Amino acid sequence: MRTWALVTGATAGIGESFTRLLAANNYNVVLVARDLPRLQERASGLEAGYGIETLVLQADLSTDTGCGLVESYIATHEIDVLINNAGFGVNKAFTVSALDAEQSLLDVLVRTPMRLIHVALPGMKARNKGMIINVSSVAGFITGGTYSAAKSYLTVLSESLHTELAGTNVKVSALCPGFTRTEFHQRGRISMKGLPAFMWLNSDKVVSKAWSDALKGKAISVPGWQYKLLTLIMRYAPRPLVRRIGMNVRIKQRRGGLKATVNSKYFGRVIKAFCNPP
Repeated sequence: MRTWALVTGATAGIGESFTRLLAANNYNVVLVARDLPRLQERASGLEAGYGIETLVLQADLSTDTGCGLVESYIATHEIDVLINNAGFGVNKAFTVSALDAEQSLLDVLVRTPMRLIHVALPGMKARNKGMIINVSSVAGFITGGTYSAAKSYLTVLSESLHTELAGTNVKVSALCPGFTRTEFHQRGRISMKGLPAFMWLNSDKVVSKAWSDALKGKAISVPGWQYKLLTLIMRYAPRPLVRRIGMNVRIKQRRGGLKATVNSKYFGRVIKAFCNPP
């Protein structure tokens, strides 16, 4: 008998990759997103390609109604895997951004995953099985505005729950990818001009690594040698340097253009020299 998994932000990028990985591992999948036609298309593809069952939940997770819809479903159904993936970024400095946009970011990246985790865990603990993967980001290790702050919350919460649930068969892990080829940057109008090719990750490989690390009981999964190095540096570097790097990255993303291109290429060469990858 197949068990069920639920994925938020399931129609594209990392979320869509998770739905295929779960289907390949014989899970039925609940797909959550805002775009109903795309949800239905993805669900049909999973059923045809993997012979599983799917359920579509159309929900805007920035709203109380959308979040409540998914909460209610989890509370009344047995979900063995929860993937908190939905997210977006605000491409403006906090001092000039729209308050509504910042509130929506907080609701999608912090409020909703916190509530879904809180609803899912009692059932998982009672059954003594389950897995929660929270899609965070390496941005949580730097100081890049409210996006970084939100991802830091998700990483720390995952670590705390991982420790709290030690000794049980319920696993909680934070996936902290770097730049991954998805629709994220286009939707957020975030310029990525000049980012070296080796800094881009593939979403299927990111998800495969996250799943493998979660099964091994790791609290944090950081795919890619380049981002393992970066997170190591960020953990031990002086905070003034971390702050400067974080804000520089955000400024370059907002501005784009030649300056960002040149600096990104230089940054890439520095990392490559540090790591000497195969």
